[in-house]
Amino acid sequence: MQSKHLPVPNGMTSFWRTEPHALDSHRSTELLPNECDIVIIGAGYAGASLAHHILSQISPGSQPPSIVILEARQACSGATGRNGGHMKPDIYNGIAGLANEHGVEAAAEVAAFEAKHVSYLKDFVAKENIDCDYSVTEAIDVQLSQDHSARLKDGYENLIENGCEPTNKATYIGKEEAEQFSGVKGAQGCFTYEAGHIWPYKFVLHLLKKAVARGVNLQTHTPVSEITKCTDSASTHSWTVNTARGLTSAKKVVLATNAYTSSLAPQYKEKIIPVRGTCCRIISPPGTLAPKLTKTYTLRWNNWHYDYLIPRADGSIVVGGARPAFIDNLDSWYNISDDSRVLEPAVRYWDNYMQRNFVGWETSHAYTDRVWTGIMGYSSDGLPHVGHVPGQKDQYILAGFTGHGMPQIFLAAEGLATMILNDVDYGHTRLPRLFESTSTRLESSQNKIFAGTPGDEKPQARL
Repeated sequence: MQSKHLPVPNGMTSFWRTEPHALDSHRSTELLPNECDIVIIGAGYAGASLAHHILSQISPGSQPPSIVILEARQACSGATGRNGGHMKPDIYNGIAGLANEHGVEAAAEVAAFEAKHVSYLKDFVAKENIDCDYSVTEAIDVQLSQDHSARLKDGYENLIENGCEPTNKATYIGKEEAEQFSGVKGAQGCFTYEAGHIWPYKFVLHLLKKAVARGVNLQTHTPVSEITKCTDSASTHSWTVNTARGLTSAKKVVLATNAYTSSLAPQYKEKIIPVRGTCCRIISPPGTLAPKLTKTYTLRWNNWHYDYLIPRADGSIVVGGARPAFIDNLDSWYNISDDSRVLEPAVRYWDNYMQRNFVGWETSHAYTDRVWTGIMGYSSDGLPHVGHVPGQKDQYILAGFTGHGMPQIFLAAEGLATMILNDVDYGHTRLPRLFESTSTRLESSQNKIFAGTPGDEKPQARL
């Protein structure tokens, strides 16, 4: 396990990054600006979304703040550029656990917030004419254990009975119809509700291109080594950001660093832990007669063993998960930030995946085209950290998404932009109360990450 986590320089190439954008290794200026209003560290989904929303909230005719985005490697080369492309909210699964721990009202805020992303992004992509393959469809969560299916159904019904309105948008399909409805062999039950899928890299690079066109200074291949408080009492800048290419001073700094947060903010060392995961792309030879998938899927054998997949318009399928292949080897996935190599035991897991699990795919000859790995930032309590960094003036965070950031980040960035521009407290953002990064959360000894491993059936990551 690693003690300090920085992005390795040679991260392997995911499917999403096989068509590099012109801004992939962009530097707006040859040298770093000596100073600016806002430094955003990280040019992934979080950093790009935040820059977009800051600029969007500037009144017409007003001067926008000067913004510098610092990225250790290429743009969108972290978790966003390596995920499964699943824009899937949680409206019943982990939400049931949140309701038990924090109450139905707080859990319902999270569920509604996540669900809003699906249609919001659809409208946004259409309005901006973004070429990112965004598609809204239905998610099918397939349960392959009768006991686990029954537990999830109980939690689902309890949420509805206790007034969790977003959960009403999910439909439960019982065992008698589950296999035929889902097309998954041995299905013991399933839930279905609205979800989407996307080419995440293309979406993020559209945001960055638009931001750069409006004057944002993007500096890729510029790893940040340290953030220190400015010592000049006469300066209006609160922070000095140290990089491999020099220093820049900023009035405000935002950590959009996800898995790598603790390298710059040590108070998050046990609160946002780097976790390595794996995805693959499966394709079928021309002429395959297997049923065409039109919906997204999660296949759950139990609480810790689940895979998730999206169908693509080109007929390929992106699948993530494979946890049984490596979950027992803690040193291969927990507190690890090396995405330069695959999780070797997971490679064979994908062999004949569609043939094993989907009805009608037995003779498809579908095969694995590419396998990659990515580093996620798992929060120890399963919730993102958004808002002020506790105890640090003019320092903010947007990180810790536990492999579930696609239906959380874009609108969380909108709320954080409001805080940064207007110097308001978190309570004025209308963001879910449970997302706020607080001293209480940093002081907690809770670690739910191991609850999502064999031998423990407590709720955990919500893919």
